[in-house]
Amino acid sequence: MPDTTLAADQKSGPRKILVTSALPYANGSIHLGHLVEYIQTDIWVRYQKARGHECYYVCADDAHGTAIMLKAEELGITPEALIEQVKAEHEKDFADFLIRFDNYHSTHAEENRVFANEIYRRLKNNGHIAEREITQAFDPEKNLFLADRYIKGTCPKCKADDQYGDNCEACGATYAPTDLLNPKSAISGATPIEKKSTHYFFKLPEFESFLKEWTRAGHVSKEIANKLAEWLDAGLQEWDISRDAPYFGFEIPDAPGKYFYVWLDAPIGYMASFKNLCEREGIDFDTFWAKDSTAELYHFIGKDIVNFHALFWPAMLTSANYRTPNKVCVHGFLTVNGKKMSKSRGTFINARNYLNFLEPEYLRYYFAAKLSSSVEDLDLNLDDFIQRVNSDVVGKVVNIASRCAKFVTRDGDATLAGDIAEPALWQQAVDAGETIAQHYENRDFGKAVREIMAVADAANEYIAAKEPWKLAKQEGAEAEVQAVCSLGINLFRALMIYLKPILPNMAEQASVFLNDDLVWADTIEPLLKHRIEVFKPMVKRVEKDKVAAMVEAGIQAQPAQQTPQEDAAAPTTPLAVEPLAPEITFDDFIKVDLRVARIVAASHVEGASKLLQLTLDIGGETRNVFSGIKSSYQPEQLEGRLTVMVANLAARKMRFGMSEGMVLAAGDDEGIYLLEPDSGAQPGQRVT
Repeated sequence: MPDTTLAADQKSGPRKILVTSALPYANGSIHLGHLVEYIQTDIWVRYQKARGHECYYVCADDAHGTAIMLKAEELGITPEALIEQVKAEHEKDFADFLIRFDNYHSTHAEENRVFANEIYRRLKNNGHIAEREITQAFDPEKNLFLADRYIKGTCPKCKADDQYGDNCEACGATYAPTDLLNPKSAISGATPIEKKSTHYFFKLPEFESFLKEWTRAGHVSKEIANKLAEWLDAGLQEWDISRDAPYFGFEIPDAPGKYFYVWLDAPIGYMASFKNLCEREGIDFDTFWAKDSTAELYHFIGKDIVNFHALFWPAMLTSANYRTPNKVCVHGFLTVNGKKMSKSRGTFINARNYLNFLEPEYLRYYFAAKLSSSVEDLDLNLDDFIQRVNSDVVGKVVNIASRCAKFVTRDGDATLAGDIAEPALWQQAVDAGETIAQHYENRDFGKAVREIMAVADAANEYIAAKEPWKLAKQEGAEAEVQAVCSLGINLFRALMIYLKPILPNMAEQASVFLNDDLVWADTIEPLLKHRIEVFKPMVKRVEKDKVAAMVEAGIQAQPAQQTPQEDAAAPTTPLAVEPLAPEITFDDFIKVDLRVARIVAASHVEGASKLLQLTLDIGGETRNVFSGIKSSYQPEQLEGRLTVMVANLAARKMRFGMSEGMVLAAGDDEGIYLLEPDSGAQPGQRVT
């Protein structure tokens, strides 16, 4: 099934949508890597609700398995007590990041037991469960069958010690646990023995034809379908869905001492959490889960668990006579400063550690600005994080309201003008809504943000050109000032309507300021002769010292030694992707003359694949500059914009002409970004 589009949305009216995120494991804290998914899902759900759809977002803690049983034993508490504590922590972290679930449940709930038993019985009655004896490693001291990760020993290939039971971290070899030399139980230290046990298997190979068709029918992206094809073409294997006692989970019906493997009842937890919501709110469960349901079902997951959600899960649902998902939306991993998160470098950042120093909406905006519908990894570059939030949210969006609000007030009455000063500019902002909505719908949040910021740029350019702060000093210009700033505030309102799914707290503050609910209607009408409240600051700039303190706190919270897994590919410095250039003195720096410049003309350079030719006004004189920014900008996007240039750089003769300076830009894997001063800066001003 293809992606649902806005066009379909508008034709069919309000939709019924159920959305889930992967269930966090109840054995540890939420970290920023997790939050990529939950923030992405929350933004999409908030968008759907803003457009008037009946949309529910459910999740739960994944509360079963050997790891939880062992952790509880280590802490001297029951597994039930452990998962209750962790669930409370998870719920608080999610709430503080403004992630608004309609229901947050636990897989260790009666609804999940009922559904797991029912689905298992349906699979068995349909002939899709096999039973046979297997041989496993067994810890004779703990009386516990051992998964591969609980066995350690010497690598049979390179002879490295202390390696896991399925692969060697020293040489990369893979092998069976029985191949390990001097194997030991990672739990007790005892030498494992081999022991036979009866296990239950889901006959996944019988669904091969169905899955080949299902995975190519638009339920996953093309790149994920290609990955799944590797498994399908290699031939599917029967899936072991049982574990032996002792095990924390649900006992399999009519099989004493046998428990459902955690991955059997985890996705069923989506159904259980929704059932819990249905019972509480009077929602019809079958409307969303029946085989013939016309409601929409979306799962948001990471790329590491695709096989469970796009092979095992749809096959189980089909056998059990339930509907399958419309779409499994898959995202990549999070890196920090271009590298894998590292505890020893402080870049393995827990949710609470972040919240101790920074506002949640900073991260929500930054993730949104970089998220797309692809499975590419997302990089949290901490320097870029500071710059982008400060430039966009503070410098572009909130700046409009803060600059205009004080000029709207007359004799203590803050009422907007009765008409729109520049109808074309207002219509441009309104018309952008359709494209922005389409990007939200398709989960291309980065594209949505770029469109929103284009509206913000146009608003700031208009205000800068009109200079209401100067007009306000002129006698008889009150009406013009009122008109200019009323349009500015209306443009700010449009921006906050578009940003509301990403910045819900800021939208609430804007709603109070504007005396408006910020409803995203099909056509956004301006506020005319409308009373507003006194403007109050809505967001502070991100402070670099707080980001550094967050990273330092992460380092201090970790033990001195980390496992090779945790420390792999650690960045050399916590706040920089690239090494710093050689140190210079203040006397060196003061030689660089940075000036605000307005781009008065821009054009392509014939014969140059990367260059644009810019004519820059630096206050009383113009300069010709060639700049390698063609990959990110069209000439028409640049004309009228402010930027910063090195004004005293010696002219350089190029084959296309003389380049009389350099404009400043930043770059990453996504593109090149011209540096831009805050609105109100004037050409020729020195940047200090």
